[in-house]
Amino acid sequence: MSATSLSKTKTSFYRRLYVAYLIDQGVASVPALTEATGMPRRTAQDTITALAELDIDCQFEPGAGERHNIGRYVIRDWGAIDPEWVARHQAAIKTALGYP
Repeated sequence: MSATSLSKTKTSFYRRLYVAYLIDQGVASVPALTEATGMPRRTAQDTITALAELDIDCQFEPGAGERHNIGRYVIRDWGAIDPEWVARHQAAIKTALGYP
């Protein structure tokens, strides 16, 4: 399955799952996400914001004493999504999206 064979809806859904998975694994900043996936910064930011549409509670935690939005994202609640399913399928999702 390649990214070109996926519908826009499925690609968007997979991207959100994969970003939530990465954040949960400690790839928890926009620069780290763009490095891990190759997605543009704006896409990473928009995807983090869109996690709420799946009822995934993702919060930004500023670093102690840090300024200028330095910190990390944390998944507080996966909502109806099973994070173990995402973890088991993350390699296939990554491949389907064409991420390195």
